[in-house]
Amino acid sequence: MLRNNFDEADIAAFEPAEKVALVATINDEGEPHVSLLTTLSALGKNELTIGEFSRGLSKGFMKRRPAVGFLMMSLDRRLWRGQARWKRSAKEGPEYVRYNKQPMFRYNSYFGINTVHYLDLVGVEGPEALPMAGIVAASLATALKAPFARPALGNPVLPAFLIPILDALDSLNFLSFIDEEGFPRLVPVLQARSAGPSRIVFTPGPWGAELGSILEGAKVALFSMNLKMESFLARGLYSSRPDRGAAGTRRACRGLACIDLDFLYDSAPPLHGQVWPPRPLEAVVEA
Repeated sequence: MLRNNFDEADIAAFEPAEKVALVATINDEGEPHVSLLTTLSALGKNELTIGEFSRGLSKGFMKRRPAVGFLMMSLDRRLWRGQARWKRSAKEGPEYVRYNKQPMFRYNSYFGINTVHYLDLVGVEGPEALPMAGIVAASLATALKAPFARPALGNPVLPAFLIPILDALDSLNFLSFIDEEGFPRLVPVLQARSAGPSRIVFTPGPWGAELGSILEGAKVALFSMNLKMESFLARGLYSSRPDRGAAGTRRACRGLACIDLDFLYDSAPPLHGQVWPPRPLEAVVEA
């Protein structure tokens, strides 16, 4: 159940820098985009802030399309999820000073927080403990079914060195889709696995009811990271009734949902950028 304000316990939980904090935005094509922004903080009961120290795509997206989704997971594996609206940014003020006094930025020789983004809270739910038993069961079911769902054809969107990030037992995978109210929503799919380089599959698991609200053929995004903070963002078309793979049978693939990939973005700093579709090389010229 969504609440329209943070309580004191929520505000305290958002304060540490050591957390997983994801922000989902909508790109210029109307598709979901997800960024890891651990500076996400609750500012009072009805506001959030994000400290910008690295310029990726998400800050521009939220300025042009203010509807934002967020997810925060604390070190004790509790989840908060919600929606917000971007309203303004500032390069000075008390929040700017507070961010730059944090040890991560105060003693950083290369960069600090250069901009603070302010968002109005629309709704939040949590804290919710990770349902580990359900996640483990869904992960095992997905791992058993995934080899049968590998498509016979498909573009090599996921390079081989990224697949272990997604498939590891301790990987953190989150799906984003745009809900009927026009907000990007984030749903944990820790059970997600690769079915070759062009498809990601998962059994619905503990959040099956939310995943069931995604329309067939909708464009969705999946953010995957490991405990080394290696990460990527993949995007593609969602189906709860995927075509069987080359080795698949109807029974073997029953209960799987899939994302047929058409986009890959390197989301790990210091260099963000599109990986698939490949971009042509451009000559570097002096301005």
